[in-house]
Amino acid sequence: MTITVTEAEWEEQWEESWEQTVYNPTHEPFTEICQMPKAFGRGTYEYIEVYPEVWLCILHHTYRDEILLKLPEVVHPVEFGFMLAGQYIDGDGGTLSTNNTVISGNGIQQQLDCKLCANEMSMGLFVTLPPERLATFFPDPSGQLPVELDFLVKGDDWQTLIYPKSNPAIQRTVQEIITCPYQGFKKRLFLQNKVHDLITLQLLSVLRDPGSLPPPTRLKSSTIASIYDAKAQLLGNLEQPPSSLELANQVGLSDRTLRRGFQELFGTTVFGYLTQQRMEQAERLLRECQVTVAEVANRVGYANPSHFGAAFKRQFGITPQACLSGKKAVSRG
Repeated sequence: MTITVTEAEWEEQWEESWEQTVYNPTHEPFTEICQMPKAFGRGTYEYIEVYPEVWLCILHHTYRDEILLKLPEVVHPVEFGFMLAGQYIDGDGGTLSTNNTVISGNGIQQQLDCKLCANEMSMGLFVTLPPERLATFFPDPSGQLPVELDFLVKGDDWQTLIYPKSNPAIQRTVQEIITCPYQGFKKRLFLQNKVHDLITLQLLSVLRDPGSLPPPTRLKSSTIASIYDAKAQLLGNLEQPPSSLELANQVGLSDRTLRRGFQELFGTTVFGYLTQQRMEQAERLLRECQVTVAEVANRVGYANPSHFGAAFKRQFGITPQACLSGKKAVSRG
């Protein structure tokens, strides 16, 4: 028998289960253990805060009936999932099992049906963290999240949801986490190291095989509209444009989503697009108006004529003065 459960019904059952859970935190104040709601089956979920805001959930349970869990559109954190036994199947055919892991990136999770199988012992774990914590795990030289991991953080756009293959090293590390031999501080120290190793192994398996990454997720229609709004605001303020962060705030997007959207829609960065538009306007002014190079530089937002001249030459292959004299551009780089 299949039972259909909404997220609200799911949460209600779990809240009751949490209230009935008795736990003594004497030795491990960073750990909470909850019994699965009896309405769903039997087993436990162990939640361990391995780092501040970084939660490890170790599950060991069996569902009494097959459950179709209907998940709504919601803002999702970054989550990595692994199984030693059992499986979860989403409505699009993605499967988390002993053969496949899962990466649920930050962003907007689309409506999703998740099938939880009956009479099948499930054992595995999930690591959940806010997107800003990723940069502390895997910083680039400037302390920011490397561009190679941008697919994990989509902000206010559709999340990335992928099911990378598992491998023996991943399975072994999952087993070591679940059977951790330590208690108290030693346990937390051990798990911190193993969680970092586990995520690293999973990401390496993805980055070694770029084909395992899906093509860029289509932008939400509302996001596209906001990016075109940002483009219009840039075009209307070439002389004194807002910063990327200010522009993102003005159109209701995160800075990361705005930058990624510009790259996807226009093939360049926000700054690159701004420079391109400034240079094209400058060329028109130089060819069509009786103005000086300094006046044109000022009208397109350059206080320093030499900086303007260098940018213009990079764009067109000639100096502004040569353009003013009627020489044709030799390139449009």
